[in-house]
Amino acid sequence: MKNKRTLDKLGRPFTDLRISVTDRCNFRCQYCMPREIFGKDYPFLSRDELLTFEEIARFVHALAPYGLGKVRITGGEPLIRKDVEELVAMLREQGPGLDLAMTTNGSLLPQKAASLKGAGLDRVTISLDSLDDEVFMTMNDVDFPVEKILDGITAAEEHELLPIKINMVVKRGVNEESILPMAEYFRGRGHILRFIEYMDVGSTNAWKMDEVVSAREILERIQAVHPLERIDPNSPSEVAKRWRYRDGKGEIGLIASVTDPFCGSCTRLRLSAPGELYTCLFAHQGFDIKGLLRGGASDQELADFVFSLWARRDDNYSQKRSQSGPSDDGKVEMSYIGG
Repeated sequence: MKNKRTLDKLGRPFTDLRISVTDRCNFRCQYCMPREIFGKDYPFLSRDELLTFEEIARFVHALAPYGLGKVRITGGEPLIRKDVEELVAMLREQGPGLDLAMTTNGSLLPQKAASLKGAGLDRVTISLDSLDDEVFMTMNDVDFPVEKILDGITAAEEHELLPIKINMVVKRGVNEESILPMAEYFRGRGHILRFIEYMDVGSTNAWKMDEVVSAREILERIQAVHPLERIDPNSPSEVAKRWRYRDGKGEIGLIASVTDPFCGSCTRLRLSAPGELYTCLFAHQGFDIKGLLRGGASDQELADFVFSLWARRDDNYSQKRSQSGPSDDGKVEMSYIGG
């Protein structure tokens, strides 16, 4: 099987792996971990239920010969997993040529950016949904101020975790008036601001279609002030449509999973914090990797299992949603598998 390129049922190759290292987060964002569900009595996973760093690194090692090019560490909030930079170092050792990234809310980057870079992390994506403190605190629901996220962005910049991407989830009635201020703040700063349509991930965020601000509307709001032009994707599997400012002051991305699905180019698998493998962000079922790892499976057996799943994969939830509406029956929560 080595070096064989396995395609799924829709002709998509496997290239990307997203690894959630914790189901916990220090924020309670409405679109991911609403406080009314994820409150003080919520049964988060215990430490022994999580994959160890050694198990995660071994899984990556098993898949590395078969087209794996990108690994992204996610959560929950990955920086609250103790010593996560040790995992970064292990993954870098397993794959010197891997594109190794992390998605974080940025709150702990001032303390962690140096050690992450030293361990071998290439770049970060930071979530920031508004520059308005009142709006941002409403969305994170823990009264965390914008200034501290900007400090995290500065720390990532100083330690060359580049290029930095900024993710803004846009929810109607909450932060759509922050679209233009965000665009204007990050213009010319060398970072890539990406606007994400509010999605029906999981079953707890009370998603409604009328709360979605479409990528088209976002683009029109910015275009009215700062002319943009389309540019080519960096790779066929890139989820964001890229636009650059005509005056040369950088670019933005639009991620339109709801109004313009990109299932046809999805090349990702997702490994959850407790060790289940998911073939789609909107999946209902995971497949037990932890049992294989702890049951003595060889690297070849791990790879064979994964690619037998990939060969049967036909996930295209976002396209189905656009045709027949959303499904809310038991989709895995984002806090388990990252965004």
